Amino acid sequence: MPHPHSSEGQSRRSFLAQTAAIAGAAAMLGSVPARASQPAAPGKAKARTPLKDGETIRMGIIGPGGMGTGHAHAFCNFAEKGKEKVEIVALADVCTLRWKDAKAKAESTFKNKVDTYQDYRELLKRDDIHAVLIATPEHWHAQNATDAILAGKDVYLEKPMCYHVDESVALMRLVQANPEIVFQVGTQKMQLKKYQEAKKLVESGAIGVPTFSQTSYCRNSKNGEWLYYGIDPAWKPGENIDWDAWCGNGPKIPWNPEIYARWRRYRQWSTGIVGDLLVHEITPLMMALETVGWPKRVTARGSHLVDKKMENHDQVNIIVEFESGHIMTVAGSTCNDTGVETLIRGHQANLYLADRHCTLRPQQLFANEIDEKKIECPDIGDDQDAHRLNWLHCIRTREKPLAGVELGTKVMLVVDLATKSMWDNCTFEFDKSTMTAKKV
Repeated sequence: MPHPHSSEGQSRRSFLAQTAAIAGAAAMLGSVPARASQPAAPGKAKARTPLKDGETIRMGIIGPGGMGTGHAHAFCNFAEKGKEKVEIVALADVCTLRWKDAKAKAESTFKNKVDTYQDYRELLKRDDIHAVLIATPEHWHAQNATDAILAGKDVYLEKPMCYHVDESVALMRLVQANPEIVFQVGTQKMQLKKYQEAKKLVESGAIGVPTFSQTSYCRNSKNGEWLYYGIDPAWKPGENIDWDAWCGNGPKIPWNPEIYARWRRYRQWSTGIVGDLLVHEITPLMMALETVGWPKRVTARGSHLVDKKMENHDQVNIIVEFESGHIMTVAGSTCNDTGVETLIRGHQANLYLADRHCTLRPQQLFANEIDEKKIECPDIGDDQDAHRLNWLHCIRTREKPLAGVELGTKVMLVVDLATKSMWDNCTFEFDKSTMTAKKV
């Protein structure tokens, strides 16, 4: 059976067959043979539950595990400190033991009963919920988000936006077809002002033609990455875990607590470093470089150097060529914590983004025409909190969030095609006009 991240295997167990809203979209990426028929039109979302001015935002969390519980605590803290009028009213997870911490914190904070569900679709049926935060494993992101949008809920979807880029294209079309829905990808660093300042400088022509950019996310461990996710001996499939539901449209494998707790290590379930870590660096940099267009060609190489028990690579290097010809290089590692400086190079000047600020330095040839300058950027504190608050702000104002679905789809092009490039040992080319990719 082909690997799920090989070009031959990507259509296997595709989420896209589960809903008419995104049916047929797999054909768009060349992951299955091209068909004469067009993908089905995106579905129409149910009418949103109205939110009055000053009303408390009632939200649910789908996937209150490690990251989801962290989100739950953050939203409780917003309410406790008066930063936002928000209330968690429901939680959904295939593991009933995962509810405990988030439920206790929310009930203590809001003095209400927090309802719990093993089937997230029951949560989505509720008309009293305005918004949902989704923090499930990445192989469930597309289906969770699709169902939430069609249920008329505003959505905060943890990164990576999806598992495969065909899902991302379909989700993008669904969001675009339902502009009344607020949709945000939960990518860190997006609220850092240095990237927004860099975007202004690039678009003003301050650096001339953007030629080359670089970034990285590198860290190290003695025993292996993601092993800090503990295995609870109390987990019992059929008793407190619906294991088949967790597997979803992935492989139907026997119960494996190692995979359940540490799925990021396994290529059947995760893109590893690329989707879990590098998206935090790639996304804000691509936002700053919006003028260079969509990714056009992606190639990557990965290694197993130290953590050889992990299926996914512990060292990756990616090269992305954009429509304009701009090249981005990205390094990721879980076996060495020395990364490269985040930097945007231009024909006339460079933008340095390694610290909190944005520094413009002219190329030597243009030193008499362009002055070096440092744009001081404020300390915004916890950038994840700023991102969560931005989502709540957009729910109230109906503004478009900073980390929207089109940017998320561009990033998923890099994530998915880079991952397939590593496993297939090839380069992939993307054609924006047809939304298809092919080996080259």
